[in-house]
Amino acid sequence: MFLEELLRSPDFGSAVGNLARPFREQWGLPEVRQLGLVVPDVENAADALAKRNIGPFFIAVGAPRLWRERGQERRVQGKMALAHYRGVELELLEPLEGSDFYTPSVDPEGRPVLHHIGFFVEDVDGWADHLARAGYPIWVRGRLGLGPLRTDFAYMDTVGDAGVVVEFICWRIFGRRFVPPGPVLRAVGGLERRLGFRLRA
Repeated sequence: MFLEELLRSPDFGSAVGNLARPFREQWGLPEVRQLGLVVPDVENAADALAKRNIGPFFIAVGAPRLWRERGQERRVQGKMALAHYRGVELELLEPLEGSDFYTPSVDPEGRPVLHHIGFFVEDVDGWADHLARAGYPIWVRGRLGLGPLRTDFAYMDTVGDAGVVVEFICWRIFGRRFVPPGPVLRAVGGLERRLGFRLRA
């Protein structure tokens, strides 16, 4: 599925809320809070969406503190961008160096492709174990860090039944859980654009 299909919907929120709904209801998953979108080039995709009044995107580059894929730790690097749109976090992701996890979702025409739906939770490992016990193994367990900011996440192998990867996400700053507010992402993204820098993890 392309992001464009969701943007064309008469009700974007309802369209997002309907993603993988039977699977989510079966396993008691919370509300969809993030759309993970694979693009061949984060900068180009962020610029194109900004022209449609989506963004500006906060863009970061670097290496996760942890990337354990199918039980094996890997050293990967990549670039990502975040912005809010109508109450949903949009995450743009380029293919990684060191893993082909995102690569199969790249569209040759450069359109943002839905790779995963994300859920903001208190306990990433608890939710991941919940699905793993039901037969959906952890595909990737990871952690990002930037100063006092830490993000734990787990991608689950749910494509067969949900039609999309499920991700559990927990943001913490100084050890306290929080969800990055849309205005903060917008402010940092705007500052990056004006000053021409990118935060590095």
